[in-house]
Amino acid sequence: MTNFVFDQRTLVTGGAGFLGSHVVKKLEQRGCTSIAVPRRLECDLTRWENISRLFDETRPQIVIHLAGIIDDRVTRCHAARSFYENLMMGAQLIEACRQHNVKKFVCIGTATSYPKIVPLPFREEDFWSGYPDELRAPYSMAKKTLLVQLQIYRQQYGFNGIYLIPTNLYGPGDNFSPLTGHVIPALIVRFLAARSRGDREVVCWGSGSPTRDFLFVEDCAEAIVLATERYNDREPVNLGSGVEISIRDLANHIARLVGFSGKIVWDTAKPDGQARELLEISRAERAFGFRPRKEFLAGLRETIDWYRKALLAERQEVTGHEASHAGILES
Repeated sequence: MTNFVFDQRTLVTGGAGFLGSHVVKKLEQRGCTSIAVPRRLECDLTRWENISRLFDETRPQIVIHLAGIIDDRVTRCHAARSFYENLMMGAQLIEACRQHNVKKFVCIGTATSYPKIVPLPFREEDFWSGYPDELRAPYSMAKKTLLVQLQIYRQQYGFNGIYLIPTNLYGPGDNFSPLTGHVIPALIVRFLAARSRGDREVVCWGSGSPTRDFLFVEDCAEAIVLATERYNDREPVNLGSGVEISIRDLANHIARLVGFSGKIVWDTAKPDGQARELLEISRAERAFGFRPRKEFLAGLRETIDWYRKALLAERQEVTGHEASHAGILES
């Protein structure tokens, strides 16, 4: 499998998304010229006939499965849909890979699959020691079930499928929607808006005491490509930063970096979620040489700068469109 990316046809589900776009870029940088990226609107991967057609058209030799329904609102309000769609996508893709003699399947799980109560740092050996946080269980258990399938397929069919467990991701290209964005982009949007309005305070959910492990998206993409190149074992592997930070400290860092000098108020009536999260990451270094490179504050600055530029470009586009529209009306 050495240097597989130079001559293998590679299918990346979710390859147009936040993490997927960075993975595709890493593959291209290594010389991979045959990369298929199915789009959800054109190819619903919960339907077997779509997967079968996709495999007939692309004839993949490597499949990296990143696609998933990860919106927390969907998981909370449509738990059955979240479980079913995530499970069916992964399970059917694995079976299609087996039927088409795909050389390698790379499955991206989630750190939310770890038990709700587990010692820190989260070790791969503890992955099955309890049930995940109930609010995220529909998504988390669907993804976790795919590890069972991969290990059974390896045992019965000799199928080469690996399973990676990334922690919370952040970085350029993240989802900055106020409704669906995760904690880092949501806080960036909130503090930048407060600064532009001249607000004296910003209200944040919870107590600020929970801790999280945040991995820069480019580091995660590099880890996935390294594992695809070098790792071929049955055991899952954590992908994390090795650094634990509280939500309170995170909010303070973002406020300072965007220039917000007002007060941060914590609404303790809102839920905190899991108390602490930190992944033990030594297996990734031993197994395929991955070590996170981006220092957290540097990654935050880069993320904020990217979002500011994206906002500016969006405003210029709107202004240009309005000017063009006015010109049409006047002519």
